[in-house]
Amino acid sequence: MGINAPRGTQDFYGAYMDAVLELEATMRNLCDDFGYNEIRTPMFERLELFQRGVGETTDIVQKEMYTFTDKSRQAREFALKPEGTAGVVRAYLERKMYAETQPMKLYYLTPAFRYEKPQAGRFRQFHQFGIELFGAKGPEADAEVIGLGYQMLKRLGIKKVVLHLNSLGDLDSRKKYNELLVNFLKSKEEYLCDTCKERMVKNPLRVLDCKVESCQAVMTDAPLMLDNLSEEDKIHFEGVKTLLDEMEIPYEVNPWIVRGLDYYTRTVFEFISNDIGAQGTVCGGGRYDGLIGEMGGQPTPGVGFGAGIERLLLTVANSKGEFKEKQKIDLYIGYIGDTAKIKVMGIVNRMRTEGIRTVTDLIGKSVKNQMKYANKINAKYSFIVGDNELETGEVVIKDMETGERDTILVTAVSEYISSKK
Repeated sequence: MGINAPRGTQDFYGAYMDAVLELEATMRNLCDDFGYNEIRTPMFERLELFQRGVGETTDIVQKEMYTFTDKSRQAREFALKPEGTAGVVRAYLERKMYAETQPMKLYYLTPAFRYEKPQAGRFRQFHQFGIELFGAKGPEADAEVIGLGYQMLKRLGIKKVVLHLNSLGDLDSRKKYNELLVNFLKSKEEYLCDTCKERMVKNPLRVLDCKVESCQAVMTDAPLMLDNLSEEDKIHFEGVKTLLDEMEIPYEVNPWIVRGLDYYTRTVFEFISNDIGAQGTVCGGGRYDGLIGEMGGQPTPGVGFGAGIERLLLTVANSKGEFKEKQKIDLYIGYIGDTAKIKVMGIVNRMRTEGIRTVTDLIGKSVKNQMKYANKINAKYSFIVGDNELETGEVVIKDMETGERDTILVTAVSEYISSKK
């Protein structure tokens, strides 16, 4: 019996790998344009980091994390990272980035791990793109982060997406609202699902996000956070909307957007697509002004978002069609005979040194099969070296797409191909 990849994981190769690399290049160029710098944090961290950073009442911490005990005598507990923000905050504090010029603007492309039911665009090992902006408390920071997400989707060619916007208020507003919400939920407890009965005690906001029909019916009469914001919260939220209007970024105010992590305050948002089924969020985030303080640092405002690479690629594929493998090979050089084979190895090496992506046969194919292989790998040009080419120093180079041929010196091949690019 063969060994298969674990459920909820996948192998990247071929056209899909090309699409991943292109998407990552788009993200890096985008972040360069916005002045964000890349950060890479460990794949695993102390379990406590995620318990404190993500929130002990979240489904991620309670049900979905991959945890393990290391081999030290202390039997320390670690977890594979389930999301990117907590590790970046840890690095911000540990590396004393708060002492550098603020605001600090960072982005990451990272694998992440959650034990949940695999479905379209959702895996147990997935990859996440995210940005974090520390040290800016005004609505301008919220608007910039949302603007970066909006530009990301535009550059990827994803069009059928709607920005949903809400405010959860600051920590004081949230505390007062939670009391109102819990009182309401207790009066409707008999209609709630078992999960929401548990959430009602541990994390009442999450009840608003429940997809069970009976719970959704109950929540239509629930008090809303938007109706219970403090004056300062209202001013901040109105400021965000005014800036988005000025930036010509369309949005819908959605009081049911709460996000799944405990650390969010004030602005929360999701970009939602209709192209990937019921699980339509392709990018989501918001403000988390209390997180750095919760992690042991001085109170510092923060705002950011995360987007799953696989979900983005699924949305791109549904919008633009299946991925096609890109042309990577400039030149295929075939040969006839052992003497030509030796000479071709030298030519191939020179071509590669001069920046021409070049391939030749390594397993003794016939000339006919060498040309079939050149077609299969989508080489742009090809030529064959035999006794005549060895004698004259000239080759007949063929454009594999048009069939056009030119006779040139082998020493001029590099210049010829470069002039055609």
